Amino acid sequence: MKLLIVEDESKIGDYLRQGLSEAGFTVDLARNGLDGHHLAMTEEFDLLILDVMLPDIDGWKILKSLRESGKHVPVLFLTARDSVDDRVKGLELGADDYLVKPFAFSELLARVRTLLRRGTAPTNETKLTVADLELDLMGRRVTRAGKHIQLTAKEFALLELLVRRQGEVLPRSLIASQVWDMNFDSDTNVIDVAIRRLRAKIDENFEPKLIHTRRGMGYMLDNPDAG
Repeated sequence: MKLLIVEDESKIGDYLRQGLSEAGFTVDLARNGLDGHHLAMTEEFDLLILDVMLPDIDGWKILKSLRESGKHVPVLFLTARDSVDDRVKGLELGADDYLVKPFAFSELLARVRTLLRRGTAPTNETKLTVADLELDLMGRRVTRAGKHIQLTAKEFALLELLVRRQGEVLPRSLIASQVWDMNFDSDTNVIDVAIRRLRAKIDENFEPKLIHTRRGMGYMLDNPDAG
């Protein structure tokens, strides 16, 4: 797998290139926006890790140019800009994920691998299914074993995140940023409470149990009976 990092902070760029190379990826590093844009437009990559605030041309413009040219390569924004408006702008322009600096390399690596598993083809999926659990994305409805389950908007968003990343342990920091648009506070148990309520609705009266806790790591959704 070939990755392109566009990052003007030399220490971060070198750190990412070394870490991702050691993880088995082929990595190109561009240290300004123009070089990154040229490489992204002229060469084939499996994923781009793109800073927003770059010399010459910013990450927003690079992404916009890529999408307008028909390139569907997955893009992970890696930036110090952490406002909700910035994240919304990136996703609306066609970014696939958004990670705020400072970051843990283990989390970045997990997100990279998840994006690569999804592939580059755009999707028009309207339903997600795990075992006898079904999410209707258009109607925002959930059923299990044919029984309708009433969820709040946040519970649906949390369940959708878990299902889309089935089999992957999600740290609380990732869940907080993706579902609640907030930085994780270790003194806050909002995520644990939400998981407990979701588990009561999704798993309590059904088999197999789908929502699992990995102590010290986070939460995951997986079907133990699959395969």
